[in-house]
Amino acid sequence: MLRCLLVGSLLVSMASGADRSLDENPQLAEYFESVVSSIEKKSDLKRFKSLQHWEKERGHLRGQLFEMLGLDPLPEKTELRPVITGEIEEADFRVQKLHFQSLPGLYVTGNMYLPKEVKEPLPTILYVCGHARMKDGDISLGNKTGYQHHGAWFARNGYACLTIDTLQLGEIEGVHHGTYSHGRWWWNNRGYTPAGVEAWNCIRALDYLETRPEVDKTRFGVTGRSGGGAYSWWIAALDDRIQCAVPVAGITSLRNHVVDGCVEGHCDCMYMVNTYRWDYATVAALIAPRPLLISNTDKDGIFPLEGVVDVHRQVRHIYQLYGKPDHLGLQITEGPHKDTQELRVHAFRWMNRWLRKTDDLVELTATKFFEPTQLRVFETLPADERNTTIDEVFVAEPQRTPAETLQQSSPSELRELLKNKCFAAWPKEQGGSVAPKIVRVEVLAAGEKVADAKPRLNVVRMFFDSEPHVELFADVLIPTGLEFDRDSNDLKVLQQAAGAKLVIVDDAGWKQWAADLQACAEKSDAAEIAQQLSAIASDWDASGTLPAVVFCPRGMGPDEWKGDEKKQTQIRRRFQLTGATADGMRVWDCCQTARLLQRTLQSNATLELQGRGRTGWLAIATAVFVPEVQRVRAAELSTDSDQVPELLNYQRYFHWSDLLVLALEERDVLLTNCAAEVVAAAKAAVQGRQPFEGHLRIQ
Repeated sequence: MLRCLLVGSLLVSMASGADRSLDENPQLAEYFESVVSSIEKKSDLKRFKSLQHWEKERGHLRGQLFEMLGLDPLPEKTELRPVITGEIEEADFRVQKLHFQSLPGLYVTGNMYLPKEVKEPLPTILYVCGHARMKDGDISLGNKTGYQHHGAWFARNGYACLTIDTLQLGEIEGVHHGTYSHGRWWWNNRGYTPAGVEAWNCIRALDYLETRPEVDKTRFGVTGRSGGGAYSWWIAALDDRIQCAVPVAGITSLRNHVVDGCVEGHCDCMYMVNTYRWDYATVAALIAPRPLLISNTDKDGIFPLEGVVDVHRQVRHIYQLYGKPDHLGLQITEGPHKDTQELRVHAFRWMNRWLRKTDDLVELTATKFFEPTQLRVFETLPADERNTTIDEVFVAEPQRTPAETLQQSSPSELRELLKNKCFAAWPKEQGGSVAPKIVRVEVLAAGEKVADAKPRLNVVRMFFDSEPHVELFADVLIPTGLEFDRDSNDLKVLQQAAGAKLVIVDDAGWKQWAADLQACAEKSDAAEIAQQLSAIASDWDASGTLPAVVFCPRGMGPDEWKGDEKKQTQIRRRFQLTGATADGMRVWDCCQTARLLQRTLQSNATLELQGRGRTGWLAIATAVFVPEVQRVRAAELSTDSDQVPELLNYQRYFHWSDLLVLALEERDVLLTNCAAEVVAAAKAAVQGRQPFEGHLRIQ
């Protein structure tokens, strides 16, 4: 039985009443509002005051987009190996069923719509499809079959039209929803987005079309809706062979996605890896001055009207700089997120105007002529396909081995690359390294004197702002050897300390620490309290004049964001869209905590960082950016994808051992019970190189 479902960009998740807000997390909502406002200010296209200014930056911006789609370096243009597997005819047009390989094993299935007779090269449309799930039982027919009426209309009106399947909903079913529902957070580490694959497939589709005698390669247009609208933006922005574009329901503002929560209705194919922190109008502006029609409905729940109009407002400025405001159009029709006739008619007329130089009225409707099964390309799927695993290999990896790290780059060069590619979202207005100030101090537990003995431990909670709208706290364990005034509202007591140990904990570590505190709170007898505090001091290694500081960065432990698993996923995806990751900002939190301690301690005091597993990597990354850290203790490090932090683009440019190398430059790093591959890579990276090798300690 044939089953077909036309959906928008994961519109099934956007049922009426779905809560996309961050009302349960007001501080987080304020944070994203602040971040988006900053990006809007930086990205506003009105900053370009002249055409010369824009033209000077345009090539650079296009290069950034290639990079953010995983297309820098550009993959090799290997043989396309096109195959036509069949042809079907109607009275006035015909359809060829075909496939080609955009990379070896990366198959693109499509339907080529042509007039019955072709006497001269024709204007040609690349039609890119939205999220239409078209199946015959368990067999995927490809979303091209759901959008067949578009290709048929073009062929019946004097065009050639190639309609291609997408990676996820093609005849070979790959994955778009990596971070949305598959837990593939390592995509962020790899700098991978399926949007890059879709853009590449479009580039190679144009390469293929240029080989066809029916095609006039000087008159290429692109259109598509929903997901296809997004892919229309990618290819038109990247490739000047596109002479006319009508992206339908494929773009809105960063504010809509992050602040208003539209990200919760979109899969990963809609987004570049936003390393350079763009708003989406910048993508649209790269099409100027070529003819562009921005098309949308007024009640679209995942591409809201306000954001679409804002994109048009900004892009209009660039077209005005070119003196070609007539090359830009805005079409808003009534309706929801749906493929409506009103949207189609205006797209057809726009293509006619610019590619066929005619203003004729549209007389034929867009009609579906075929059963979806008739348009299927493959009878049997190819055994050598890589569509289902392309996310593992699409983005280029570092071209050096861990052992070559220090041979090819200096530590300062690596640190700068790390900052620009992985941590570009860190606050710039704070100078990148200014210590925060303590907002307030609370005494959590104070050991009373028992039998004329000094109290064994005092526990103080210090609150600080890691950055605007991110208030955090760290618990300071002040041991016996330090004289503490429990009525003080500061931590000047730390100026007496010989140093401090900053212990970075995750959810599990926080639960242990909270349980220790709770056990102390449940005691009423002074002697029992002293005994419990003594046990805490021993467990957390706070003794003499060396306090320990227990810290859990944002979104974990006591600061865990509210919401179910789906909401937690969408919070993490909001970070992605702002050019960050939650873990990347947690490294910032750890850096700020370390800087705060360093400023509070006496000048000759030692500062040590400790972490375990993922927080061990956070400790190492913190040391890279806080030179005052004298020692790092990291336990149970692994390079398994679920055991490392999620850092934007990290594995695109670095090996995990590179963090260790940078940390080893100025301090000792003690590795305890770490995975063999971590130890081996660390040793190989620093072998024979001082002071790095001398700073590495293995237990």
